[in-house]
Amino acid sequence: MANLRARLGRGEHKSIATDRVILVPGPPDEVALVREVYRLFTDAEKSERDIANLLNERGLVTDLGRAWTRGTVHQLLINEKYVGDNVWARTSFKLKRKHVLNTEDEWIRAEGAFTPVVDRVVFARTRAIIDARSARLSDEMMLALLASIFSTKGMLTGLIIDEAEEAPSSSAYRSRFGSLLRAYELVGFAPDRDYRYLEINRKLRQLHPAIVYDTMAALEQAGGTVVRDAETDLLTINGEFTASLVVVRCAQTAAGTLRWKVRLDTPLKPDLTVAVRMAPGNELPRDYYLLPRLDIGDAVLRLCEHNGLSLDAYRFDDLSAFHRMAARRLWRAAA
Repeated sequence: MANLRARLGRGEHKSIATDRVILVPGPPDEVALVREVYRLFTDAEKSERDIANLLNERGLVTDLGRAWTRGTVHQLLINEKYVGDNVWARTSFKLKRKHVLNTEDEWIRAEGAFTPVVDRVVFARTRAIIDARSARLSDEMMLALLASIFSTKGMLTGLIIDEAEEAPSSSAYRSRFGSLLRAYELVGFAPDRDYRYLEINRKLRQLHPAIVYDTMAALEQAGGTVVRDAETDLLTINGEFTASLVVVRCAQTAAGTLRWKVRLDTPLKPDLTVAVRMAPGNELPRDYYLLPRLDIGDAVLRLCEHNGLSLDAYRFDDLSAFHRMAARRLWRAAA
């Protein structure tokens, strides 16, 4: 049983990097309200708009102190964390292969990762009702509805979509077209700010478990032993050294040059960091940097296309014999 340090308030963050944050149920009155919303939607067959109106008539507000809307009710109804689940691996990516979207039966779902607030059967009934709305719609019909929302509002966001009556949810568009940005493009909407990096970062987070798994498999295939820490993803290899894997987004400057920002897991103090530098487009790995434990104050390294010997594999000549051996073993497995 992990030691619980404190409950974080809104806007608060953990102060120790190696601590882990988990979700816990809120005050009893808020838990009761969440369950009532699900009951109204499933048993009483109330729409999101009807539920929002009922809550507002009672003088209730959201966790942000705002009035309830169709969109905020909808977001509450589709959030799997209310049933206690954490979901990742919605996409998969094996090294040097094409990035693919996984079907729902291939997702990795940690059931019971959090204390549930809503019964699983109730949550399943809720999702079935919501999914039925878009299941009968073709891609063309969904895009026509999205284009109508765009024409009316002059812009698009996930919440704006969820606020629209008789329209599929933002999650339905994300599932059908791969991302909201792709759906936006198909109806001619371009956000004022370039949000593509958010989609890229989300995909890279989903990619990380696959890279860890493939690396472990390669090491074991080569005759090594690997133990993974379930909380930190830190790998202990052959009982001799530790390694941390980071996937690094490729960014292009206005001049057309490429840059990578590597964030090191310095609090974990790995013997090696494997930095997987993504190629332009962030679909495939470009190369791998093996970095020894660096005694630096900043936990961020900024890499160019060519970084000289200081960060090249030749740097291993300056390490101890133990680190050179570790680097060679891990490099053979990752290459």
